[in-house]
Amino acid sequence: MRKLLPILLALSVVVMFLGVYVGSVELSPSDVTDSIVYGIKRALLGESPAEKPKYFIIIWEFRLPRVLLAYLVGLSLASAGVASQALFKNPMADPYIIGISGGASIGAALGLIYFPNHVSLLSFAFAILSVYVVYTVAKVDGRIPVDTLLLSGVAFGFMANAVTSYLVLTLGPRAHLTYMWLMGSFNGADWEKVRNVFLASLFGLSFLIWKWKELNVLLLGEEGVALGLDVDTFRKFVVVVIAIMSAVSVASAGIIGFVGLIGPHIARILVGPNHKRLTLNAALIGGILMVLADLLARTISRPTEIPVGIVTAMMGGPFFLYLLRKHKRGEVLT
Repeated sequence: MRKLLPILLALSVVVMFLGVYVGSVELSPSDVTDSIVYGIKRALLGESPAEKPKYFIIIWEFRLPRVLLAYLVGLSLASAGVASQALFKNPMADPYIIGISGGASIGAALGLIYFPNHVSLLSFAFAILSVYVVYTVAKVDGRIPVDTLLLSGVAFGFMANAVTSYLVLTLGPRAHLTYMWLMGSFNGADWEKVRNVFLASLFGLSFLIWKWKELNVLLLGEEGVALGLDVDTFRKFVVVVIAIMSAVSVASAGIIGFVGLIGPHIARILVGPNHKRLTLNAALIGGILMVLADLLARTISRPTEIPVGIVTAMMGGPFFLYLLRKHKRGEVLT
């Protein structure tokens, strides 16, 4: 499907507009467009160009940052998912497999106990630290064998979950805050988080698109050496990219599973396994899926908002079982 990219770009705009338009306060399409145009003009000119639209605060300060953050987090996790699946040569790998979610959980729990104003910063710091620990443990004679990296990540995840569970028990009445964070939410979205995830996704996605040939060769494993690729060095770069994109996303919205698994597989079905076309298409699909999941989380049980991680798990769980069945039959594209 050579025309898929423009279709996904158009669909991204439509879905994001829908995400801003739908909410507890009823708006008209012109309310949305007028507020966004007003906000862009104000940002570019540095002053208010005209009378402020009626629903400007609701749209510009709450809904638009939330929708953009959801899209960028989905884009980042799907991109990191593509890289993870190439790194581990496993179509069922996801970005959290190298210990990111476990480390971020510990940081968030510690933040809620001791530093409630710095939860995002601590979750990011511990996510990066966890990757460093897993990476160091997995290193053998200066190299990073994929199997030991995978096992180290899984083992660290179990230990981190145990530590997080203990910390949650000590939180008392605030324990529900940690549970909400662990299940993911865009409820606290603001322009600072949008900027942070945008910069991380721009860096990571640009690298992955630039290195699409190397990602293809990486699937060959050690055989890639014969094609002139320093496989071990490139793996280190890929781990760093996965860590940065995933850690910033987790720090901004909590742990949201399955998007990093679903996005790449839908893209593989549509465009094939070649990373030249796979990476960007998977990223856009991930962004679209996340905005739709957040929209469902906000509206499916009004006035209560459910964590977006529950929605993605409901979508991703059956999809994972489907992939597992296909993998057993040898039908999954790698």
